[in-house]
Amino acid sequence: MTGAQGKGGRVAGQAGSVVSEDGTHIGYRRTGEGPPLVLVHGTSADHARWAPVLPALGERFAVYAIDRRGQAGSGDAKDHSLEREVEDVTAVVDAVGGSVGGPVRLLGHSYGAICCLEAVSRRPASVDGIVLYEPPLPTGAAAFPAEAVGRVEALIEVGDRDEAVAVFLREVAGMAPPQVGRMRAEPDWPKRVATAHTLPREARAAEGYTLDPARLQELRTRTLLLLLGGESPPLFKAATEALDEALPDSRVVVMPGQGHVAMHTAPELFAGLVVGFLAQERAAP
Repeated sequence: MTGAQGKGGRVAGQAGSVVSEDGTHIGYRRTGEGPPLVLVHGTSADHARWAPVLPALGERFAVYAIDRRGQAGSGDAKDHSLEREVEDVTAVVDAVGGSVGGPVRLLGHSYGAICCLEAVSRRPASVDGIVLYEPPLPTGAAAFPAEAVGRVEALIEVGDRDEAVAVFLREVAGMAPPQVGRMRAEPDWPKRVATAHTLPREARAAEGYTLDPARLQELRTRTLLLLLGGESPPLFKAATEALDEALPDSRVVVMPGQGHVAMHTAPELFAGLVVGFLAQERAAP
């Protein structure tokens, strides 16, 4: 089966890339067979974030797990913004949809979920079925605490990128210290450290995002599944509820006992929910 996990948490599969609007190359890994499903990871990650669930997803879909700009197989540019990242996702959607002659499905996690939400607002006819997992939308309280982001920037400035990543995961993503300790022992940790500079820029980009319910009401033909961890920090619960209220056709599924990375802590549960929803979308008239 394609979609196997390679050494060091890497994903075996066919590598490809598209060129985004500003000329940046955006890489992806293609695994599995079936209708196209584009995966967009969150902050401090790359396409390998999805490795635990790729075998199950690849049994039903042709999965395109992208590397957002600045990560793994993708390029980067001096000027970063959420708009550029949205253009990256739409470039992949356009390329994949064009190659199969039909709409794609989207699955976005955290910051990547914001990118997906904006991408579908730009390409509503090109997307059929969307799953968003805990987008960090500002809802009054700061999604990314300014003090914590400032500490991350200060640690990067003095060269302590390792601790910068750990602080971000603990104080911004809300992960428990034991979980961060386990992540530090994983083979992908040095790669997280190498891309630590992307953490504060994405946090500030997300903090500047404005949820516009009036604009989202136009997405009447799209059905969205919103995933939420039962043990996730309150900011993710508030953001998910605000998004559910703003969207005309969505539903929230809470994963009991899970937090912000259920694709790692409960891969069977996570993949089952995604496949169940998107397979139903595929069969819908």
